[in-house]
Amino acid sequence: MSDVDGTWNVALQTPMGTQNIAVTFATEGTSLTGRAQTPFGDQDFTGTVNGNAVSFSVDVTVPMPMTIGFDATVDGDALSGNASLGSFGTAPFTGTRAA
Repeated sequence: MSDVDGTWNVALQTPMGTQNIAVTFATEGTSLTGRAQTPFGDQDFTGTVNGNAVSFSVDVTVPMPMTIGFDATVDGDALSGNASLGSFGTAPFTGTRAA
């Protein structure tokens, strides 16, 4: 089990305000799978994990179609990083491991 496996409560600081997302990660070697529960619906995703670095992308259709790319660093029960929002630039996010 990786240090990232499990459910995380993530706060993404977007131009539309803070978006709270519950993200569940599962790893197998360097492969990452998961599910993001967003205010706009649930999305499955894949990505990679390398030590404490995690990268994954979520395809959303609301409020407009785009792929959001997440790059995070895990530090114990906290994670932080930036999300690529296409033409809207990047947005910082933080997260804590759900109890």
